[in-house]
Amino acid sequence: MDNDSISERAEDVPPGSGTSGERQVGTRIDIVSDAVCPWCYIGKRNLEHALAMLAADGLTFQVHWNPFQLNPDMPAEGRDRAAYRVAKFGSAEKASALDQRITEAAAGVGLAFRTDLMTRTPNTIDAHRLIWFAGQNGDQDLAMEAVFKAYFIEGRDIGDHAVLAGCAEAAGLPRQAVLDFLAGEDAAAEMRAADLTAREAGVSGVPSFFLDGYGLFSGAMPAETIAAALRRGRDVLLKR
Repeated sequence: MDNDSISERAEDVPPGSGTSGERQVGTRIDIVSDAVCPWCYIGKRNLEHALAMLAADGLTFQVHWNPFQLNPDMPAEGRDRAAYRVAKFGSAEKASALDQRITEAAAGVGLAFRTDLMTRTPNTIDAHRLIWFAGQNGDQDLAMEAVFKAYFIEGRDIGDHAVLAGCAEAAGLPRQAVLDFLAGEDAAAEMRAADLTAREAGVSGVPSFFLDGYGLFSGAMPAETIAAALRRGRDVLLKR
């Protein structure tokens, strides 16, 4: 979901997805997102550019990904994407126009979306579980990138455990360990609870960005806007 305004709210969203030790105030970025949200992938790319700008000034941050389900009632096996989007948006023509808009926005940040390859709209709980697992055992950001790429660029079904295991391998995680983890229910309840907590904290659109729990904005903002928001949020937190 994109948004054209920055909302500064002192809300708390639990980290839930990663680990942290000693760190400076105003350096932890929490992103509430869903793996099937195109604006979340676009926002991720814009954030990366913003962080590069800030790093040039000696400012560094740690990024943590937190779960949100755009389709919380999606069956575990997912649904046919074309049929689901017609039901959701009212017509194939409207769904196609939205895909075109998203594809053009993605191209603007160097992402080649292939909506023509996307045949399933998945349930994303297992994708969120994988991201959580990566936060405990490796690089969460690499895993998030791999999941986004699999869905939006390769058109793969990220509700499928084999696909998610491939994403894990791309992020440097052991395939069999991930398959064993996904075969159980570890972290599933926690992912649903974190989704609910985010909603109760006021998150209604994703991506939503927080700095040390301080609400910055929602939407796939330009890199310059993200950098300015992070500077402003950091200043507010340092003055507390």
